[in-house]
Amino acid sequence: QVQLVESGGVLVQPGGSLRLSCAASGTIISINTMSWYRQAAGKERELVATITSGSTTNYADSVKGRFTISRDNGKNTVYLAMNSLKPEDTAVYYCGADVYYRGTDSYRRRSEYWGQGTQVTVSS
Repeated sequence: QVQLVESGGVLVQPGGSLRLSCAASGTIISINTMSWYRQAAGKERELVATITSGSTTNYADSVKGRFTISRDNGKNTVYLAMNSLKPEDTAVYYCGADVYYRGTDSYRRRSEYWGQGTQVTVSS
């Protein structure tokens, strides 16, 4: 009943900037925390940033001061602005959302959803 679609991943040079977007759609009632994770080749998925419905944010130490997470509740969309990109930021970036939605039985339900991922490559 809910889908998350990321966009914005591209090849960018070190020191460059990029903004990722993730739009949620479906029978959404409300969205609690939204998040960005990333997974580099051969490594485990790691948390990048989270933002609550009240816009409280949290960041991994490795991205503090360089990345900014934000959301547009009217559009059910979360963003990740990335500045001063480094080669070690290269990864597939995934968005996640804790969603209240209307099920096929019309009951209010809650579940966590993930997008399909978008590749960010930082290289000269």
